[in-house]
Amino acid sequence: MSIHLIGGGWDGEAASAVYGPFLAEAGDAPTVACLLIDEGDGAGYFARFEAALRGVDPSCVPEPVLVPVGGAFDPAVLEGADALLVGGGLTPAYHDALAGVLDTVTLRIMRGLPYAGFSAGASVAAEHAVVGGWLSDGIPVCPGDAAEDLEEVDVRPGLGLLPGAVEVHTAQWGTLSRLVDTVARGRARHGVALDENTLLTVEGDRARVSGRGRVHVVRTGHAAGEAVVRAYGAGEEFAL
Repeated sequence: MSIHLIGGGWDGEAASAVYGPFLAEAGDAPTVACLLIDEGDGAGYFARFEAALRGVDPSCVPEPVLVPVGGAFDPAVLEGADALLVGGGLTPAYHDALAGVLDTVTLRIMRGLPYAGFSAGASVAAEHAVVGGWLSDGIPVCPGDAAEDLEEVDVRPGLGLLPGAVEVHTAQWGTLSRLVDTVARGRARHGVALDENTLLTVEGDRARVSGRGRVHVVRTGHAAGEAVVRAYGAGEEFAL
């Protein structure tokens, strides 16, 4: 079983690299449940994913699972699905939608349901979900535009599909520094920060980078409050 994490982005030339491995794992003509938080244009947002997925595999059947802000996800919809894609938007709203069924969804995925997380969907997939915020004890650690309507950095229990934490839109939004702070402060043992149009495929304790950007791995250093960062590009692998 693989977990497919996408750092966001809509570059059509990267679509095959970003979505291809997920769709290949989903099988022939797969039905893909697309969990999306509906912030007012859910149908239009779903249409973007439908076009991206069908552009890679015309035989796939994306199905919208639209949840309003403040609503809850019903895992019963997964009974007819061959794969699950969790999209992007307000990360706290995605976490709220999944909070009551984290264990149920995680168990379904661990039993073999292919999972792709796009942006927010990648963040909530981790053991520790960084759902937003731009201040750490009142000190800025990333641009306010990446705060997801939160002030202090907020780390919550995630789906636990991989250890540590996940950041997204890294080069585009400047979120690497938020992950560095999260790890340095001991709120996650380590983490990965994905650029847009970049895929990180996790298989067991190994991870592989695909797409157009980089993945930065942040680990605790030897001294208290120290974090060590290393970057990986497409085709490279590392241990989690």
